[in-house]
Amino acid sequence: MFGKNPPLTPLQLRKQLLVAESDLNRAQLERECLALRLEAHACAHRLRTVGWVVSAGAALAGLLAAWRRPAATPAAAAKTSWWHTLLQGAGLVSTLWAARRPPSAE
Repeated sequence: MFGKNPPLTPLQLRKQLLVAESDLNRAQLERECLALRLEAHACAHRLRTVGWVVSAGAALAGLLAAWRRPAATPAAAAKTSWWHTLLQGAGLVSTLWAARRPPSAE
């Protein structure tokens, strides 16, 4: 009786179609999850690169601000520009960022 299959009822046929569709959907979901994981990894890599560039830029800005700082006079010490304060903050953020960042695995 290998060659003969009993006729399928409409309910059994519908069940087989739904099971096959479920298998296809499961395979598609696995592919989409893999693509999402790869994209998340690439995004994390780009963020690490941007973080490194921002950190280096802030360190450079802090260095330039320290280098261009005029000799402190009592009048100059009382009033500082917002740009100078911003550069000092960037230098501080750079230092804290480099100290807090875990070592790169690459």
